[in-house]
Amino acid sequence: MIAACKIRAVDEEDLPELLAWRNHSQVRAFMFSQHKISADEHRAWFIQASQDDTRRLLIVEDDAGPMGFVQFTKVKPGGISDWGFYARPDAPKGTGRKMSTAALNHAFGDLRLHKVCGQAIVGNTASIALHRAMGFSQEGVLRDQQRIEGAYCSLICFGLLKKEWRPDEKRFGE
Repeated sequence: MIAACKIRAVDEEDLPELLAWRNHSQVRAFMFSQHKISADEHRAWFIQASQDDTRRLLIVEDDAGPMGFVQFTKVKPGGISDWGFYARPDAPKGTGRKMSTAALNHAFGDLRLHKVCGQAIVGNTASIALHRAMGFSQEGVLRDQQRIEGAYCSLICFGLLKKEWRPDEKRFGE
C-alpha cells in the first residue's frame, strides 16, 4: 500500500533543506539555472515568490518526512498554471510519481486549475518519462530555447487538462 502524501506551504524553516536539495548536483543538473545558489539568493527568491499570490511553493511529505518540492505559478481557479518540481536527492525510486500524483490532485482539486503545463530539458529523460506516465501530452518542442551553461538547449512542452487527469490510475508498479 502506498503511504498517503500531504502537501503544505513552504515556510522559512524549510529554506536550509530546500537550498541543500536545490544545490545538490543531481538536482542542479536539470535546472535552467545550474549555478550553486547562495543562501542570500535563495532567501531573496523565497521572499519575492512568497509575495506573489498567484504562486504556490509546496513541500510534499509522507509518513517518512519531506519528499520534495513542487511549485505552481499563475494560479487562479479555472486557470492554466506552470509547474516545476524536484524530489530530494536521496529519495527512493518512485518518489517522483508519488509527489506528482499528490501535487496534481492538489492542482485540480484544491487549486481548481483547468490545466497544468510543464517543460523538460531535452536530456532530462526522467522528467520526460514522468510527465508521460502522469498522463501529460507533449504539446511541442521549443528548439534552442534555453541557454544553460553556455549552450542552447531545447525544451519539451507538456500539458495536462483537468478532464484528462486520472488520479486513481496505478502509477507505482503496485
